Amino acid sequence: MLRVTDVDYIKDYELLVTFNNGNKKKVDLKPYLTGEVFGELLDKKNFIQYGLTHTTIEWANGADLAPEFLYEIGTIA
Repeated sequence: MLRVTDVDYIKDYELLVTFNNGNKKKVDLKPYLTGEVFGELLDKKNFIQYGLTHTTIEWANGADLAPEFLYEIGTIA
């Protein structure tokens, strides 16, 4: 099972995500910040309010993304 083990803020809406398989990927989330829940994250003060759960990243407003999705859209860092 793929899990996020670490995450670092890079800039704007980009994160450096480390997965339990050892890979690190740069993930640009700006194109995905739409709708009622994820749209709130366009405000950078909301975007940087995230933490790790036991499997993925979760933001203070309850938004989260599957680790498989983050892995798929990320680029090797």
